[in-house]
Amino acid sequence: MSLVQSVDNVALLPAYLAAGTAVLVLLADLLVARRGATVAVAAAGAVATAAGAALVGAGETRRTFCVGADCSWVLDGRAALVAAVFALLTLGVLGLSGPLLRGGPTPPGEFCFLLACSMTGGVVLGAAGDLITLIVALETLTLPLYVLVGLRRGSLASAEAAVTFFVVSVVATTLTLLGAALLYAVTGGLHLDRLGAILGDRPELLDLPLATAAVALVVLGLAFKVAAVPFHAWAPATYDGAPLPVAAYLSTASKLGGVVALLAVVQRALPADVTGPVLALLAVLTMTVGNLVALRQRRTVRLLAWSSVAQAGYILAPLGALALAAGRTDEARAEAYAAAVAYAVFFVLLELAAFAALVALRPAGADGGTVDDLRGSARRQPWVAAALALALIGLAGLPPGLAGLFAKVTVVRSLLTGGAGWLALVVAVNAVIGLAYYLRLAATLYAGDARDDRSGEEGGVPAASVRVAWTVTTALALATVLAVVVGFAPQLVLDLAAR
Repeated sequence: MSLVQSVDNVALLPAYLAAGTAVLVLLADLLVARRGATVAVAAAGAVATAAGAALVGAGETRRTFCVGADCSWVLDGRAALVAAVFALLTLGVLGLSGPLLRGGPTPPGEFCFLLACSMTGGVVLGAAGDLITLIVALETLTLPLYVLVGLRRGSLASAEAAVTFFVVSVVATTLTLLGAALLYAVTGGLHLDRLGAILGDRPELLDLPLATAAVALVVLGLAFKVAAVPFHAWAPATYDGAPLPVAAYLSTASKLGGVVALLAVVQRALPADVTGPVLALLAVLTMTVGNLVALRQRRTVRLLAWSSVAQAGYILAPLGALALAAGRTDEARAEAYAAAVAYAVFFVLLELAAFAALVALRPAGADGGTVDDLRGSARRQPWVAAALALALIGLAGLPPGLAGLFAKVTVVRSLLTGGAGWLALVVAVNAVIGLAYYLRLAATLYAGDARDDRSGEEGGVPAASVRVAWTVTTALALATVLAVVVGFAPQLVLDLAAR
């Protein structure tokens, strides 16, 4: 067998564009030293990355860095979809960051560079074909976020959030790396497809305590990244302490990265009969605890954080069907994997729209405030409030938020196909529980308030005087339009997720 690895530069085009964006941002900040130019370069790079991913992904599956049949880079339709979503999320967060970067204490060059580096990790993650590439890509996505979370200078909550996020992420990475090392010790392989073939052909390896520990460590380490219960405690405090645009990125891109990594190892490397029961338990705990705790939240970002924990449970639910023999047929497995990816994409679009609306409703540089701070917002900014209400209704899974409705229908259908009717029932019950806090927040936007002139004030600035930056308006409009489009044409996402 030849040890010379072939290199397909076309397959690597999205990664080249993402990494090149980070380099160009550094050069623009160094040579031009103007905020507008730096942000424009970052935005153009994100658009180019999304376009490159769509162009390459429209063709046949491309592989590179191959030794024999094992490849470390596999760019198919799903990997291209993931890369494009990460690039668009980066573009959206750049738009939301306009007020934060304009004359504030946040340095635009460093902010855009760290965001571009994180985007690069997300782009590589979707195409990773071995455990080392996957873990390195996941850390490239996560490492810049430690700094971005702590960018609210002078804020104790921001510093605490950054330290909490750092410590938990280090522990999660350590567990995942240890699990990967033990898997290599048991099987002698690191490529995902080879690991799956070895463990499938030699099931007796799973009887070894070392193999059991390896599988458990990899799954649990990635569960930290997804913020699945009971590995979720870091998420609410981190989201609430971070600047609002960074919280939006954490709640969407960071969670999407964890889901993509977990899906890759479950689908291609680890035996479904071992991971299925664990994922079913995690899904039930995550959606139930997330929804129940969200009912008691009074701070807006914490409510959205606990909501995203619950949403992670819905994403994991189709994978829980693998615990049953009926869920391990080729048809049921393909539908489960596609449902998890599709739900994740629908979720990040709606979540980005919700955070974009929250940024628009709050003063520049302010935190998310409390739910009561948003009371009566529809009177002052009716279109922004309508966009937030639409996103919340979509996250609840109700029309006219068709994207969220189709996402939940896709998950329930995949569970029924896999014979996991009990898990579909748990999803339905939790969806009903989630209605309480989503609709409460949406109703608050349209409620009257005796303090209407001062509602939503931050530091003595009344909400009525808040002017929405055009970049925030554009990001909100694009996120809302995309959510509406995929709601009316969900097959656009479902077809790519199934490839």
